[in-house]
Amino acid sequence: MIKVQAVHRSGLGRELGLKPGFELLSVNGRDLDDFLDWEFLTADDRFVLVARSPEGELYEYDVERPEGLALGVEVEPPRVRRCANRCDFCFVDGNPPGLRRGLYVRDDDYRLSFRYGNFATLTNLKQRDVQRIVEYKLSPLYVSVHATDPVVRRRLLRNPLAPDVLDQLRMLGAGGVQCHTQVVLQPGLNDGATLLQTLQDLFDLGPIVLSVSVVPVGLTSFSKHNLVREPNQEECRQAVAAVEGYSDKARTQRQHHWAYGSDDLYLGAGLDLPPAERYDDFGQVENGVGSVRFLQRSANEIAGDLTGKRIGVVTGVAMRRLMPQVLAHVELVTGGSFELVVLENGLFGSSVTSAGLLSGSDFMRGLRRRADLDLALIPAESLGDTGVFLDDIKFERLVESVPTLVKPSFNFCDALTAVDR
Repeated sequence: MIKVQAVHRSGLGRELGLKPGFELLSVNGRDLDDFLDWEFLTADDRFVLVARSPEGELYEYDVERPEGLALGVEVEPPRVRRCANRCDFCFVDGNPPGLRRGLYVRDDDYRLSFRYGNFATLTNLKQRDVQRIVEYKLSPLYVSVHATDPVVRRRLLRNPLAPDVLDQLRMLGAGGVQCHTQVVLQPGLNDGATLLQTLQDLFDLGPIVLSVSVVPVGLTSFSKHNLVREPNQEECRQAVAAVEGYSDKARTQRQHHWAYGSDDLYLGAGLDLPPAERYDDFGQVENGVGSVRFLQRSANEIAGDLTGKRIGVVTGVAMRRLMPQVLAHVELVTGGSFELVVLENGLFGSSVTSAGLLSGSDFMRGLRRRADLDLALIPAESLGDTGVFLDDIKFERLVESVPTLVKPSFNFCDALTAVDR
């Protein structure tokens, strides 16, 4: 059973009389457990829906949906599947005390992997879950592999019951499901020869694995520094060499690069980022893979003239060296004047340098005296779906507390094309 959260004005749900609070029980005799069942089972032109009103009255609808008419029904989000692992590098463990409760939930949910691109380890899958994934063709999934050696992976995940991930990927692949994968690099455990073996094992799975990214472990001031450390420059360079070796191999044999290092990996190695074409379709850009090159490419799509505008681009320390390459290109395209505003993370500590993990307090501190700016762009990743920063400050409060216009932006184009000129 799932509950209706909202019903849009234009849609079949409103015509049926569905309202928030209604319980959706079954479609064509199959019980509804979550949004996946709802979306896939109601995709047919005709189906029978059984629902129950908040007053307990049962309704049966023989639905015949006209072509192009959406149901217009939003259902409540599912209860998140909890993570069964206890990774030493878990970012949830690196959260400071006093944040909202939801930020301490360790999620490991294949449904969110399909819907939002969240990485999941698949260690909590049951046979019924595998059957649903295959039946609904939940492809691609995003899988945290970390290591293909079962012993090493169980050590990394701190989970002695973690199944063999290669067997799981093969089983999903046999059902037509493909995966993007990642390796979070923990020095001394899954680097070196183990990383090379992981890359080879994933490469041998062929089209089942669409891509693999290698990302250095990131720690906060509150992480388990007695158990895990970040890779040093030489370790990052060795990882880059391994990634680029398989990238070249894949390009020759499969016409795409397949293996990618995150921007942070190249930063840690002290190496220049690869050119944009090395990232193919930027399939893992949300994982910090090719972010800078993606922004440079997006700048070409900015419409209009920003001559005379002074725009601040607010970011984290990690982008201090890389972002000037992007801004020089944006200035050339738009004619505007762009200033990089680099902020240290006051919530997680200075070791956390990602722009997406800056808090509302960080932005307020960095912009409170910037009346000289016509516009400040902040990373949209730092805001939750509800417009709230990690420290529970709402976006509206930031807007009210600083003397310049503020806009969240993923790629410049989404914000700059809407600036009043």
